[in-house]
Amino acid sequence: MSAHDIHADHDVHHDHDDLHVSKGDYVKGFILAVILTAIPFWLVMGNVIQDRPTAVAVLGLFAVVQIVVHMVYFLHMNGKIQGGWTMLSTIFTVVFVAIGIAGTLWVMYHMNTNMMPEHVMPAAPAASAPATVTP
Repeated sequence: MSAHDIHADHDVHHDHDDLHVSKGDYVKGFILAVILTAIPFWLVMGNVIQDRPTAVAVLGLFAVVQIVVHMVYFLHMNGKIQGGWTMLSTIFTVVFVAIGIAGTLWVMYHMNTNMMPEHVMPAAPAASAPATVTP
């Protein structure tokens, strides 16, 4: 039995990994990516949302949706590829990165609060009468 015979049936087990991607899928992904970039750009440049926390939340939501669009249309990630292991590993990565970012922000906030000295402005000297000189 040759090495070619041993590996001849290797591709038979991977029928479920076939990707049927068309040019239309790439165009849809590109159009969605442009829209999901243009809307936040307009929101920021036009100063449409006055409240900063609301603006950050809305822009963050647009960012998350754009990440999903890129994963689906350009990275071709779905629950069917490799028996769902690709999606499971992506979920693990997202959770791991979220924990890392949240922990980093928590540590930086508490170090800033607990380690930075107070910035107290010195009091302005009171205006006094000119000193008299005695001979």
